Amino acid sequence: MWRGVIETYRPYLPVSSKTPIVTLLEGNTPLIHSQALSKRVGRHVDVYLKYEGMNPTGSFKDRGMTLAISKALESKSDAVLCASTGNTSASASAYAARAGLRSIVLIPSGAIALGKLSQALIHGARIASVEANFDACLALVKSLAQMHPVTLVNSINPHRIEGQKTCAFEICDALGRAPDFHITPVGNAGNITAQWKGYQEYYRRGHIRRLPVMVGFQAEGAAPLVKGNIITHPRTIATAIRIGNPASWQGAIAAREESHGLIQTVRDKEILEAYRLLAMEDGVFVEPASAASVAGLLKLSRSGYFHSKRIRAKRTLSIVCILTGHGLKDPERAIKSIRLPKPLPPSLSAISKAVGLLRRSSVSSRGTS
Repeated sequence: MWRGVIETYRPYLPVSSKTPIVTLLEGNTPLIHSQALSKRVGRHVDVYLKYEGMNPTGSFKDRGMTLAISKALESKSDAVLCASTGNTSASASAYAARAGLRSIVLIPSGAIALGKLSQALIHGARIASVEANFDACLALVKSLAQMHPVTLVNSINPHRIEGQKTCAFEICDALGRAPDFHITPVGNAGNITAQWKGYQEYYRRGHIRRLPVMVGFQAEGAAPLVKGNIITHPRTIATAIRIGNPASWQGAIAAREESHGLIQTVRDKEILEAYRLLAMEDGVFVEPASAASVAGLLKLSRSGYFHSKRIRAKRTLSIVCILTGHGLKDPERAIKSIRLPKPLPPSLSAISKAVGLLRRSSVSSRGTS
C-alpha cells in the first residue's frame, strides 16, 4: 500500500523517529501519456501529464504540507498560518485538522476561487479576507509569525520545498529516468525550485544519469521573473499564479540557469485554450493555472524549439507537463467556458436533434445513396 510521500521517501527528507507523521496519503499521482499533445508537438516526442490535482486536497501543495504540518506538530506549535490565493489554504487547513492544530489563513479579498475557499472553511480554518493582494498578505503573515507561537506554512517554509521535491522523484521512478524537459506553471515559484532540487538529489545518488531542462511559464500579466521586477498589481484569470513577488524567486532563477532552461510567459487566452484542450482531448480537468504548462508547451512547439532539440539529440524526447491543481478548484471558470444546454421538451425527436443523434433509417439511407 502507498504510505504517503514522507514514508515512501523518508531517506531524502528531514524527519526522524521523533517526527509525528501527518499524512492524507498524498503523492503517487498519475503520470499520463498524452497522445493528443504528443501528436501536436510532433513525431518522436512523448508528452506526459503529471496530474497533481489527484492529491488529497486537489493540488500539489499537499506534498509540502504533509512535511510542514508534521514538523509544526513536532515543534509543539500552537497553530499554523498562511497567506493564500486558494490551494495553500485548502491544504494547510486539511492537514492542520488532521493534526489537531488550528489553521489561520489570510486571503486577498475577492481573489480566491470559491472551490478553494470552501475547502478551507469546511476544514475549520479561521480566515481573514484582506483588502490587499497576495504579496501584501504574505508580508502580513510573516509579521504575525514573528509575533505569535505559530508556524508559517507558505513555501518560504523550507519543509514545504522538501516535500514538494518528491514530485520529481515520482516522475523519475515512473519513467525509469528523468524527462528531457520538465514544464511547470510558475507563481510563487516554490514548485520549480523544489522539483529541480528533487532531480538534483536523484542525480547525485545515481538514480538518474542526466538532468532535465527546467521550463517555467508565468501568466503575461503576472510575470515578475520574466520582466525582472516586482509586479505591484498582477493580473491573470489563473488565480493560483497571480503573484507579483514570488517567495522562491532566487530558487526559480537558479533552476532555470543551472538546467539551461527557460522561464517565459503565456497569455490568458493561451491558458484558456490549453485548459479546454486538456479537458476535450485528454479527459483531464485542471484549474486554469495548471494549463499554463501546456500553453507553454504549445507555444514552444510552434516556435520549433523541441524540433531543433530532437534533431540534435537524435532520439525521441520526453516532456513532462505539471498540472498543479484539479479543475473542481475553480468550477466557475469551467461554467464560463462552456455553453449551458437549453431546456428541452420530453420529446425523443427534439432530444435526438439537440444531441446530434440520427435515426438508423436516416443513416442507412445516407449510406446507400
